[in-house]
Amino acid sequence: MKIFMIGTQRSGSNLFRLMINQLPEIAAPHPPHILIRLMPLIGGYGDLSDPQAFAQLVDDTCRLVEANPVEWEGVDLDRARIAARCDRNDLYAVMAAVYDTLRETWSKRSWCCKSLGNVKYAGELADRFPDAKFIYLYRDGRDVALSFTKAIEGEKHYYNIAKDWDQAQQTCLRLRERIGDERMLSISYEALTGDETGTMKSVSTFLEATFTEEAVKFYETAEAHRAADASNLWENVTKPVMKDNTRKFLNETSAADLRIFESVAGRSLDELGYQRYAIKAGQELVFTPEEIAGFDRENKRLKHAAWEMLDPDDRRRREEQKSVVDAIAERNAARQQSDVVGSSR
Repeated sequence: MKIFMIGTQRSGSNLFRLMINQLPEIAAPHPPHILIRLMPLIGGYGDLSDPQAFAQLVDDTCRLVEANPVEWEGVDLDRARIAARCDRNDLYAVMAAVYDTLRETWSKRSWCCKSLGNVKYAGELADRFPDAKFIYLYRDGRDVALSFTKAIEGEKHYYNIAKDWDQAQQTCLRLRERIGDERMLSISYEALTGDETGTMKSVSTFLEATFTEEAVKFYETAEAHRAADASNLWENVTKPVMKDNTRKFLNETSAADLRIFESVAGRSLDELGYQRYAIKAGQELVFTPEEIAGFDRENKRLKHAAWEMLDPDDRRRREEQKSVVDAIAERNAARQQSDVVGSSR
């Protein structure tokens, strides 16, 4: 079974991934974000029915996985075998073949891709893999925003965070309407942290997996320690679930930022059952283009400042994978330019 976790980062996906990974039948590795990083570059490969072009895509995907900050232990990504597994020549097939290789290496029946950013391709994934199941993990967006302001990654201004969060929730909610509860399970961070045992039993039933108490002892596993060692962002995964990690925005978010968030993302807060505190429905603030441009500038400044504060070892690990993507982008752009020049002669 193919399982895709979708939603927004800073919603507890790292601890949830480790819980799922403890289910005996399921492999849930740290994600290399294959679709998010390579799909924007896919046009640079040319015609993927060309064996050489497709082989390049397979090799690039494998190199991206091999540069992942958290190693896929014991997995040998033999390029020829990966290509032979693909049912067609596209990135979706390559991603599935790579995860299938890991699943077999780890002696599991199913795999789970924890790349929440796959929400951008959720509709295509649902159609491309009609037997796949989805787990929609969500959290109060105002706590998500507060977490992003403290993290190295992601947007930093409340306007930008709210815009991204709202769009992701709307995509997930509309997909749930389309494919139904048989294929999508919705789990809130608040439920997961409030009753991890009960929640994981529900998850196990949905995924046709066996629940054991090991699922809620994820923090004791070697996989959890590998993730924590790879980045300060994930250091909490070696600790038990934090029961008091909700509604922090009530004390730590300014009234101005709360008004911005609820104005931009109020509809999603409403649909998910979260109470508004600053802006009533129908009374949302409307921002001018000049105000939005100012938000964008401040967001960019804050993101740069956060990157500068990154631990040097963490930065080195992230830049290793980023260098793979940058090299692919540069090569593909050069190839496309060459094709344009050649066709104009």
